[in-house]
Amino acid sequence: MSEIHHDVIVIGAGLAGTTATIALAKAGYNTAIIDTHAVYPPDFRAEKLGVPQMDLFEKLGFGELARAVTTPVDEVCVSRFGHLFSRHRVREYGVHYTALINDLRKALPASSPLVVGRVAEIETGPERQTVTLADGSVRTARLVLLATGLGDVLRRKVGIGRTMVSEKHSLSFGFDMAAPPSSFGFESLTYYGEGKGSAVAYVTLFPIGATMRANLFVYRKLTDPWVKEFRKSPEALMRQAMPGLARLCPDLAVAGPVEMRPIDVIQAAEPERDGIILLGDAFLTPCPIPGTGIGKVLTDVDRLCSEHLPRWFATPGMGKDKIAQFYADPVKHGSDEQCLRASLYAREITIGSGATWIARRLRNRVGRYGLHALHVLRSTLSKPRRPVIGPTKTV
Repeated sequence: MSEIHHDVIVIGAGLAGTTATIALAKAGYNTAIIDTHAVYPPDFRAEKLGVPQMDLFEKLGFGELARAVTTPVDEVCVSRFGHLFSRHRVREYGVHYTALINDLRKALPASSPLVVGRVAEIETGPERQTVTLADGSVRTARLVLLATGLGDVLRRKVGIGRTMVSEKHSLSFGFDMAAPPSSFGFESLTYYGEGKGSAVAYVTLFPIGATMRANLFVYRKLTDPWVKEFRKSPEALMRQAMPGLARLCPDLAVAGPVEMRPIDVIQAAEPERDGIILLGDAFLTPCPIPGTGIGKVLTDVDRLCSEHLPRWFATPGMGKDKIAQFYADPVKHGSDEQCLRASLYAREITIGSGATWIARRLRNRVGRYGLHALHVLRSTLSKPRRPVIGPTKTV
């Protein structure tokens, strides 16, 4: 069986791999993308985007496509300590991750169709990379992009280790509310946990199409009996863990199954290797609670495709000295560091048991109560007073 040569081989057709392939193909690079699934399977992952993430889609040329599969909202209500705290005029987008990826796959150019297959072996070097599929076919390239997300087999095959930053860090739940979006008194709601004991970071409710979707984030382990009970009786457990939530949305009935995703915060260790780049979650898997993951992935794609790869292909070789430039890129590095800091901080500020975190929670509570009281006072004073009407005086 003859070899097929490319400029770049992308392994993994999720968000990172698919967007990178389209960007590279449009720039004129002979790019192959390989994935085990012809259609991206159901996958509970990021379901809400903000303006910064949509701006990155726009920058990469996917803004129109991304907007077409999302549901926008223009106001987000925020609840703290069991009470409505504030309303923000801000654009957010609800989206089913699987639908987004499958629509992105449809945008793959004819020159770079999806190759369905399983990668059996990878051989890397300073000049040439060889990828062998399970069917025996062989493809070679100057550069391989490993965008396999949480998959670990191929990363280990090329000798790259990993660091467990925070094991069993958090759990994410996703489910549909039975009531339609029109029955709720808000477009979108972010409701923060009411205390350390609940281990709830927050629940957010937002529309996707004609359905009100909910994402709940908690700091619990899979073995916690609460987790099994929540999947069995989500409405009862929400009312128990967040008593004030029913004041804002009395109908908490859940329709359909509860999806779940456990999170370990993991980062690649010593990833600088000849001829191969770890892209997106293959390099760093953050916690979704701070909402920085999609931005991190798209930043990786943008910096690699627009900044580094054109310079690398202008000169011979693809040694690890070039590869190291990508991991040291200040924009990428800053994005990764922000994700890590936000992931660790969000957990500690919610359930951290040390004196420092207890003091910070108390400070935040006092400060936010004060700001809320000031806001209410200003709103009250700014309202025009009605004239006082006394008894009619007869002359």
